[in-house]
Amino acid sequence: MSGPSLPLVAADVYDAQRRLRNVAAFTPVLSHPELDQAAGRAVVVKAEALQRSGSFKFRGAYNALAGLAPDARQRGVIGASSGNHAQALALAGRLLDVPVTVVVPHDAPRAKVDGARSLGAQVVTYHRQRDDRDQITAALATDHGYTVVPSANSPHVMAGAGTVALELVRQAPALAAILVPVGGGGLAAGTAVAAKHVNPRIKVIGVEPETGADTTASLRTGTLTELPNVPDTIADGLRHISPAPLPWEINRVMLDDIATVTDAQIVRAMAASFQHLKVVVEPSGAVALAALELIDLDPGPVGVVLSGGSVSISSFHRFMTDPPHWRELTHA
Repeated sequence: MSGPSLPLVAADVYDAQRRLRNVAAFTPVLSHPELDQAAGRAVVVKAEALQRSGSFKFRGAYNALAGLAPDARQRGVIGASSGNHAQALALAGRLLDVPVTVVVPHDAPRAKVDGARSLGAQVVTYHRQRDDRDQITAALATDHGYTVVPSANSPHVMAGAGTVALELVRQAPALAAILVPVGGGGLAAGTAVAAKHVNPRIKVIGVEPETGADTTASLRTGTLTELPNVPDTIADGLRHISPAPLPWEINRVMLDDIATVTDAQIVRAMAASFQHLKVVVEPSGAVALAALELIDLDPGPVGVVLSGGSVSISSFHRFMTDPPHWRELTHA
């Protein structure tokens, strides 16, 4: 299924795994009887919120930077991000001595922007509704000779993300399905390629916010579809108006299903992660867990990717205690 016509094959993911060995954290899998009961099956949670830089994004960013030629490393890289890719690039750049510039939306969570800046990245902001993010990124890359490292639309980034699934199927070989968040689609694409290479029968199911279901819309039409507006959801890392083209090529043929969840369901999943797993997870990182009770699955254990934990203490506290004000917290 991951044949040569697709922009990513399993060999790419194994190459990334070798690059990331002893660099990326081999994150744990966690479980709890309450989650098993809610799902009616064994649930195995891959805690990528505990990854370096706070999310799975570190894997793809490091893999991309580690593969650069020496002259490209010296000139530096640039990437556009809602926050987690920015932090991941910043950390990878620090480890590999590569200058990093990140282009982030004006309403990105301060915890994520401050995290990238503290790791040495130069931060450029843009307005989601008024500015063309990709145009800004391309212009800066041209002016300064930077290499563009996309958050999803890159075989190297997708390959790094796919190492999450290689670890998960090794840690839990009996999985019948994996639930994975979908934003740009890189994590879902990498997961599908890697997991199905190890076990062709495993189901890979994407999960999106209900108000930001661009991949759902694209699968429904059979072609890459753009939402009319920037999604209004607390899952700030998943506010995409359309899937990234390269992940879409994979997800359109390799995702077995896709589900959507509400903001209220996302907050409940954040609470469940904290209460039962003792892991703080951000809204974008909790969407797969939020879908656990909604998916009609074949019998067998299910894996869930908690993809990130970049949320401020104040925002997390208010998500848990003051539901009417969720929408005021997306940039805190």
